[in-house]
Amino acid sequence: MVTRFRATSRHASLLPMTFALDTVVAETRAWVDRAVIGLNLCPFARAVQVKHQIRYAVSGATDPDALLAALREELHLLAGAAPAQVETTLLIHPCVLASFLDFNDFLGVADAALEELGYAGVLQLASFHPRYRFAGTAADDVTNATNRSPYPTLHLLREASIDRAVAAFPEASTIYERNLRTLQALGPAGWAALQAQCRSDAADAGDEE
Repeated sequence: MVTRFRATSRHASLLPMTFALDTVVAETRAWVDRAVIGLNLCPFARAVQVKHQIRYAVSGATDPDALLAALREELHLLAGAAPAQVETTLLIHPCVLASFLDFNDFLGVADAALEELGYAGVLQLASFHPRYRFAGTAADDVTNATNRSPYPTLHLLREASIDRAVAAFPEASTIYERNLRTLQALGPAGWAALQAQCRSDAADAGDEE
């Protein structure tokens, strides 16, 4: 049975019927497992996933103001949580900022909120989007997939954790270029197959519940 958003979320808005909370989380988990970890796009992700230290928070916000309120709430929550319990947060928002240009514009607002709340130097934001596009690339360039998630997603990270991870991985500066080569080798057909597998994983997870 699929749980609808209003029944479980801390955020008030109701997801459209096409977006069930269970599916949004399951597809995002599958993407982390198969793309972020499976393709080794982030060498630091496996440990926190295995230890269940990633918080998957879904916002039903349907406008940027509501999303900003949800982001502020999640920033407070992460800052106040013990890293052993919540190391990092993925704030998934399937109902707002479907346009990548709008999403990109919102990132400035998000960073300003982080600074206003006094978390500059403590927390940091990264961004993922189904239509993510790096400057100077074509929309269908497969290398954009390094930052393409199933749904628009804000990634909240701890600065201290980033510093430790970089110290433990001396070649951290090479990750970006290595990821581009990985996606180029995978190719559009390979990326499409991986996305299909993520959806299949999510459906299988729902069937098991």
